[in-house]
Amino acid sequence: MSAIFYIVAGIVGIVIGYLVALAIQKTMAHSRAKSIIEEATREAEVIQKNKLLEAREEELQIKAEAEKQANARMSKIQSQEARLKQRELQLNQQQSENQRKLNEIEAQRQTIEAQEAANHIRQEELDKLIHQERTELEHISGLSSEEAKERLIESLKDEAKTAAASYINDIMDEAKMTANKEAKRIVVQSIQRVATETAIENSVTIFHIDSDEIKGRIIGREGRNIRALEAATGIEIIVDDTPEAIVLSGFDPVRREIARLALHQLVSDGRIHPARIEEVVAKVRKQIEEEIIETGKRTAIDLGIHGLHPDLIRLVGKMKYRSSYGQNLLQHSRETANLCAIMASELGLNPKKARRAGLLHDIGKVPDEEPELPHALLGMKLAEKYKEKPEICNAIGAHHDEIEQTSLLAPIVQVCDAISGARPGARREIVEAYIKRLNDLEQLALSYPGVIKTYAIQAGRELRVIVGADKIDDVETEKLSAEIAKRIQDEMTYPGQVKITVIRETRSVSFAK
Repeated sequence: MSAIFYIVAGIVGIVIGYLVALAIQKTMAHSRAKSIIEEATREAEVIQKNKLLEAREEELQIKAEAEKQANARMSKIQSQEARLKQRELQLNQQQSENQRKLNEIEAQRQTIEAQEAANHIRQEELDKLIHQERTELEHISGLSSEEAKERLIESLKDEAKTAAASYINDIMDEAKMTANKEAKRIVVQSIQRVATETAIENSVTIFHIDSDEIKGRIIGREGRNIRALEAATGIEIIVDDTPEAIVLSGFDPVRREIARLALHQLVSDGRIHPARIEEVVAKVRKQIEEEIIETGKRTAIDLGIHGLHPDLIRLVGKMKYRSSYGQNLLQHSRETANLCAIMASELGLNPKKARRAGLLHDIGKVPDEEPELPHALLGMKLAEKYKEKPEICNAIGAHHDEIEQTSLLAPIVQVCDAISGARPGARREIVEAYIKRLNDLEQLALSYPGVIKTYAIQAGRELRVIVGADKIDDVETEKLSAEIAKRIQDEMTYPGQVKITVIRETRSVSFAK
């Protein structure tokens, strides 16, 4: 029993200790909670005080900002009121000024009305005096005013006719005296203001090579390369004994240029065979076509001509490769265009139209097709096709009198074309006349006794005469040279001068066998 009692007492003691511990913890928790509540209360009061202070500060700031805005608005309103008062004052002053001007205008109007009334009275008095004077004059002369007016008009008509006829005669006489002089002045001045070099085009082109070994490569095995080149370009290629040169022969300058450039590329590249030849010729032909278009554009820009049709620009570029009587066609057209512009300015016409007509006047010489028409009419049709103005088309078609001239541009183009072609050095003589002149030189020297052979060299500028040593002595050679020179001077027409060289020599020939 005692053990059980001790056990129960122990348990009760433990329970009581646990309950005491719980009571102590509850007391401590209650005191901690109370302290926490008190601390939270204090913090809430501090926060409340801080929030009240912030609210008051914000209220003060808002109030200050409102007062500042109110002051700004008040100052703005005051300045506007000041401006309105100033404007009102200005309007009052302006109204008073306008009223003063109205009063002055009214006073001037009244003065003018008074002057008009006085003038009206004076006019009536003058009309009465004029009527009285006219009546007295009619009474004295025995003629009415209408009859006197008709007689005076007839008299003035006769005097005017006489004076006009005399004036017209004087003007016509002066015009006859000065027209020729003035025309010469305009032509000479136009020629002097245009100075262009003329390029001479031939029917052959010389292609220079570094060595004669290249000739064999150009000819190719059994001549296949040269045949392919001639077929592709349409140009005859002459490979002869001329050292370091190949002759390209053909009447089409564009084809000759294509052949020359193609040969240059082939020789530089080193690969020469038919397939390569066709490829290079096609490439060069395209390059030449582009160069033709670029030349046409550059020419139009240089002359200040705008709005040309692209096909006309291409035809202008083709003129670079065309010659007329040895005169380069593009240079001739540029020269004619400048002459036309100068002459049109001198005559008071439009220089731009004249320059345009002068540039296009020979486009009929470079068509893509070759119809059976004179180049002037063909050029006119091309210009009409590409929408050129009628006066320009007429100037192109009439510059060789194939059609009637209907504008003042036509005679200007005709005259300037003749000036450009006829000036010294512009055109070469034709081949037949050139060859005939050389033959005449040689035959003239051969007509003298003792002359064995004659050679006209340096394009006819030197004549070499070979005489027999057994027929003419040294003294007679000098005499023969002078006689031939005098006869050429008297009988022949030639450019520059001709040098006559008489050669007399003795040769002794033997053979060692």
